[in-house]
Amino acid sequence: MDKSFVLKLTDLPRRPWFWAFAASVLAFGATTYLTDGRGGAGLLSAALTFAAFSAIVGLGQMFVITLGPGNVDLSIPATMTLAATLALKFMHGETALVLPGLGVALLVGLGAGGFNYALIRLLRIPPIIATLSASFLYQSLAIWSNRGLRIKPPEVLADFTTGSFFGIPNMTLIGLLIAVLSWIVLERSIFGRWVSAFGQNTRAARLSGVPVEVVRAVTYISSAVLASLTGYFLASFSGGAALNMGAEYLLISIAVVVIGGCSIAGGNSNVPGIWGGALLMFLIVSMLNSYGLGAGVRLIMTGTIIIGIVAAASGKGRAV
Repeated sequence: MDKSFVLKLTDLPRRPWFWAFAASVLAFGATTYLTDGRGGAGLLSAALTFAAFSAIVGLGQMFVITLGPGNVDLSIPATMTLAATLALKFMHGETALVLPGLGVALLVGLGAGGFNYALIRLLRIPPIIATLSASFLYQSLAIWSNRGLRIKPPEVLADFTTGSFFGIPNMTLIGLLIAVLSWIVLERSIFGRWVSAFGQNTRAARLSGVPVEVVRAVTYISSAVLASLTGYFLASFSGGAALNMGAEYLLISIAVVVIGGCSIAGGNSNVPGIWGGALLMFLIVSMLNSYGLGAGVRLIMTGTIIIGIVAAASGKGRAV
């Protein structure tokens, strides 16, 4: 066997994303073992589908967290809800309005991201407080516009989000496409280098000519746009927009970033790890549900497993 290939294999555990994928494989194996292999294909399809939603919002959160300590977007759930509510209300089940409805969702993301940045920049509010405060405003707007109604998405859009292409869920393909584009931006563009420089040392980045405020603005807007896009697809997938549809994605968006091997201190991102973390989050819950554990036990074990994965990845260095 080629020695260089062997060296590459032995180097895998040093990569931060490896542990998330390895734990995902173990969780999948444990779940299918309990069911004697029955439903393995369905579990894999469900994991790929639901992980896509987590991965998309996780990628947006990753950009924000890469900016360094204190940078986190807590408005993601409310942005998802508002975008989904307004988009579905605008489309009103009409097939011809699918693309304009997508435009509405993206405009919500642009507006939310811009407003978040304005609070941070103009009012000098810490990002955590700014995005948390903004989330109450977005959620209130969603409640006001929703008025308790659950508007169904156009049938063609619902069929697309729940459908597949050659056995691969359509949402998985979209999530992978966004991940590839995010990797290109971070690893092959000047903007990606600016984001990393911002997170490593903001003052040094500013002195070296990096337009730090432009970078911060674009980053927060990108996070909100990806949250809006996720809300648009999630509402279409689940049959309508609900006021609590984004609630679980706040912790998930942060968890997949940490589990995936990104530095919580900023300056170091890891796109493949986002998908590994997203798959792991879904499979852990599925595994624990299969064993019939109560909600409290599931939460404790989920947290313990996440801590173990983060500790294992941290102990193996930060190779990319």
